[in-house]
Amino acid sequence: MKKSILKRVLTATLAFGMLFTMTSCGGSDSSSSSKADEGGDQSLQKVLDSKKFVLGLDASFKPMGYTDENDEIVGFDIDLAEEVCKRLGVELVKQPINWGTKEEDLKGGRIDCIWNGMSVDPDRAEAMNLSEPYMKNKMVFVVPADSDAKAMSDLADKIIGVQNGSTAQTILEGSEIGSTCTISAMETNVEALQQMELGLVNAVFLDSVVAEYEISSTGKDFVILEDGLSEEEYAIGFRKGDQALRDEVQKILSEMKADGTVAKISEKWFGSDITTIK
Repeated sequence: MKKSILKRVLTATLAFGMLFTMTSCGGSDSSSSSKADEGGDQSLQKVLDSKKFVLGLDASFKPMGYTDENDEIVGFDIDLAEEVCKRLGVELVKQPINWGTKEEDLKGGRIDCIWNGMSVDPDRAEAMNLSEPYMKNKMVFVVPADSDAKAMSDLADKIIGVQNGSTAQTILEGSEIGSTCTISAMETNVEALQQMELGLVNAVFLDSVVAEYEISSTGKDFVILEDGLSEEEYAIGFRKGDQALRDEVQKILSEMKADGTVAKISEKWFGSDITTIK
């Protein structure tokens, strides 16, 4: 009798132990699953946790982002990003990069985004997670005011300066006029314009936004030829998987457009709101 009771107690204890073990295992699986879910896109949270948003730029690209006479990085894009970071509650870190290796800097985690008047093209759309375009741009030729070149066709057999790694370089190299001239790739647009001023190149092919600002702000005796090659749009580049960060920045920019902040910043740099932010 005692043996029978003892056997039943042992059996019940064993069954309870097995149930507890199974329940515990089930709990571990649930916890692991939860942690796996949490291990998805942490791009926004990483920026919020670090309290820093690292913006990569070519720090000579006036007026989008460049180093001024006080050795401070300023510009239209910088003002936009500063306001975005203020609303995010993080610090903007302005990180100069080599424009020719920007994709590697982004992919390697050295920067959180590329925000510097970056033109949209298929290769960049493939390599990055791009924001919605925020400004239109066109690619133009700049020549000295006393140049014999009055139209693009006059640049055949001339030396044309262009920024290395830029869409301007890609467009020019693939164009009909590009096949008839000598293309001189340089590190920055500023260097290319300086080379033209020295007479080492005959023209520079670059963004109209940059060309117009450079001419108006410096008073250089340069002119923009009426015919160019391509119209483009500017966008911000994020890492492919960083959807949460990209979407939050996009949302804040839309809020800034709606409350008039974008217009004020654009008017400061261009005299009117030339952005296309929705």
